[in-house]
Amino acid sequence: MSNPVPTGWFPRRGELCLVRLDKDRPALVISTDALNRHALDICVVPITAIEHRKFSLRIAVRPGEGGLDRASWAKCDQVTTLEKNLVRYPPLGRVWLAGHACVCGPSRLLRPLFLLC
Repeated sequence: MSNPVPTGWFPRRGELCLVRLDKDRPALVISTDALNRHALDICVVPITAIEHRKFSLRIAVRPGEGGLDRASWAKCDQVTTLEKNLVRYPPLGRVWLAGHACVCGPSRLLRPLFLLC
């Protein structure tokens, strides 16, 4: 059973939330709060517990960070947009990844998405 969503709540940039897909999966919200408040969808980076060393666009998220209970990786190679109604309340926590400007390697196009601080 999910928690009731408070009036006016919306996912905020930098929050780690569970999203309803084939099953509940964690995702990092990267769209701006202004967009998140008013739009019907949000931009997220999926989080996985499976490490793939060959994928240079995946960055580590330490256990305990953002409410995660195990080592995980932000799948920067799979940035996606989801309908806001797929986001579960409450958020797991907030993620402050070290070196946000380096999250997506040399890609200058994706860097602004990760300037969460």
